Amino acid sequence: MTDRQNEKNDLGFALIDSGRSGRTGYPEVVYCMGKTIEQCEAIITRMREQAIPVLGTRAPAELAERVRGSFPEAVYDGIARTLTIGSIDPQGTGLVMVVAAGTSDLPVAQEALRCAEFFGSRAELITDVGIAGIHRLFQRIEDIRRANVVIAAAGMEGALAGVIAGLVSVPVIALPTSVGYGAAFGGIAALLGMLNCCAPGVSVVNIDNGFGAAYQANLINQAACGKTGKR
Repeated sequence: MTDRQNEKNDLGFALIDSGRSGRTGYPEVVYCMGKTIEQCEAIITRMREQAIPVLGTRAPAELAERVRGSFPEAVYDGIARTLTIGSIDPQGTGLVMVVAAGTSDLPVAQEALRCAEFFGSRAELITDVGIAGIHRLFQRIEDIRRANVVIAAAGMEGALAGVIAGLVSVPVIALPTSVGYGAAFGGIAALLGMLNCCAPGVSVVNIDNGFGAAYQANLINQAACGKTGKR
């Protein structure tokens, strides 16, 4: 990176990685939690000045309102708390299926959905098919089987991922959520349940990490479509 590029990317409180897409195929993502509105806005503005597509995760509504003042094309999902400007492939390719056990898991599941779409995958969401009403899952299983990869978002005991893995022939990414009463321990019970899953083909991401699940799912989906992140 040249001195001029370093100067352009250095905001004092943040150093934008403008070369990440050249190395990995995907741009840097802005994790908004813990940053001030002003810091997030400055990062996003500098990225757009370099024509870098923007994905902000855990973004507050106030930030979206500020950003839309400069970039009216910005899209905000208040459930997922994602803020996007542009995407890698607006048409989308393949299919990532995001499956949520219950409505309470929807914020995390929808974050996964929006992130997968941003990275260039076609993505669909099926919700409220947890094992307490397992007949609803069976009613949608043929839809789920259309996907190249499945993200299973669940709290409580986290059993949904293992059930799906026993019914499909594609990778399942288990996404534990912090949903549940006391002994759920903020998602730890679901995380441990998913890690101990006896069904093969399941990998597990961190609690409430919809972004991480989507990134991994997108890589699998692009590979299944004969594509890679390199562009």
